[in-house]
Amino acid sequence: MTPGQIAGVRGSSKKEAIRHFVPEGPEHSRRVEQAYASFQAELRARYETGGVSAIDGAEVVFAWLRTRRVRIAFNTGFDRAITTLLLQGLGWSSGFADAVVCGDDVARGRPAPDLILRTMDLCGVSDAGRVANVGDTVLDLQAGDRAGVRFNIGVLSGAHARELMETAPHTHLLGDVRELPALFEFR
Repeated sequence: MTPGQIAGVRGSSKKEAIRHFVPEGPEHSRRVEQAYASFQAELRARYETGGVSAIDGAEVVFAWLRTRRVRIAFNTGFDRAITTLLLQGLGWSSGFADAVVCGDDVARGRPAPDLILRTMDLCGVSDAGRVANVGDTVLDLQAGDRAGVRFNIGVLSGAHARELMETAPHTHLLGDVRELPALFEFR
C-alpha cells in the first residue's frame, strides 16, 4: 500500500477500506472479516492504553455552537463499538452530541450521503440547506456535496492536505476547526 492509496480511503467505512486492500479470491470475505477484527482489536488496545485527545479548539467550538443553540452531530466511518470507546475517552459520550451515526448504522459509507442523511433524520432536520458538514477528508466533502448541504467545510488540520482537499467539492476550507465561529459570526 502506498500513502496515496491509504489517503484515498480515509474517511470511508473502515471495513470498506480494508475490503479495498484485501486481494480478491475464494477466501476474500473471510480474510476481510479477519483483518477487520484484527484492526478493531489493535485500535481498541491503542485507545485503551494511550487514550484519546480532542483536536485543539474543538471543545471551544462546540461550546460556541451550543450557546447559539446549534445542534451538534457526529458521523464517522468507525463502527459503534470503536466510536463509543472514543467518545468515552474524550468525555463526550453523554449529552455532548445530539446524534452520533457510525459506519455500521447505514447501508453505504462515504462518499455516499447516507451518514449525513441519517444524522439529519436523527436531529429532525429535513432541509439540507440548514446543514453544515465539517470534515477533514475528500470523502467527507464528497458526501456533503451529495447530501446537498449548504455549507460543506473542509478542515485542513486533519487527514488531508490543502492540495487534495481543494479537489473536492466544498464551500470553505479552514486551517483548523477554531476558524469555524468566524465563518458564521455575521450570518
